[in-house]
Amino acid sequence: MDSARRSHHRPARAALRIIVAESALAAGLLCAPIITATAAPPPLALANDFDDAEVDLSRYLVSEKYDGVRAYWDGSQLLTRAGHVLHAPDWFTAGWPSTPLDGELWAGRGQFEAVTSTVRDLHPDDRAWRNIRFMVFDLPAHAASFDARLAALETLLATVRSDRLTQVAHSRVVDEADLQRRLNAVADAGGEGLMLHRRDALYRPERSDDLLKLKPHQDAEAQVIAHLPGHGKYAGMLGALLVRNADGLQFRIGTGFSDQQRREPPPLGSWVTFSYNNLTARGVPRFASFLRVRSD
Repeated sequence: MDSARRSHHRPARAALRIIVAESALAAGLLCAPIITATAAPPPLALANDFDDAEVDLSRYLVSEKYDGVRAYWDGSQLLTRAGHVLHAPDWFTAGWPSTPLDGELWAGRGQFEAVTSTVRDLHPDDRAWRNIRFMVFDLPAHAASFDARLAALETLLATVRSDRLTQVAHSRVVDEADLQRRLNAVADAGGEGLMLHRRDALYRPERSDDLLKLKPHQDAEAQVIAHLPGHGKYAGMLGALLVRNADGLQFRIGTGFSDQQRREPPPLGSWVTFSYNNLTARGVPRFASFLRVRSD
């Protein structure tokens, strides 16, 4: 095992200052006083929440959402989303390319606190850093579509001799049901959720629908007030339920039904349990999916 070595990114004395992280999400660190150097915030693409009513899934690639610390490799040092320098050991970044990389410092599912505790230390702990990998999902400086950036990233990493860099796997989903299955599988394994990257999008350092985040569902109940007709393969069957929750809010549930349930939908007036992923600004459940008729 390599002995502990001081990072080559030692900040100048004049650049040292005490920073109290105001937000773990914004800074990528736990809310505790730390001493670090600060650079300008890196130009990162930021995600919107997934909304199934507005997303054409055929235009996206899906990957796991890693519960680590978002980081940006600028070609010589690692930065948090807020621009704080991360003092990784020299061996951790040895051989990394001069090309900027966007990714997540990750130590496995459920290890977020261990990662943040490790990366916030001005004097890196070699043993702790050996549990971390940089999960790379984008090439920010590459002026091409996301599809092309993934191909370029694969080529680039094939030339790099480092066991600390791992390219994040991306794949397509067929439809909303397939997306939900993927989400459930990740959640059941202890993962945080999914990320969706628009395949034809250029890298834009702003928040947009080019990048979407989807987390595991929550459950709730609502009363059936109408059966809405189906179309296409569901012609003559149930297309969606119009429901009303206990607060009087009306919305649709259009997924999660078997063919038999579409032929014989839950009766008007019955209460159903559904899953969803967060709420819109109006309080409407996102990605509402039928689970079952309430037994009582």
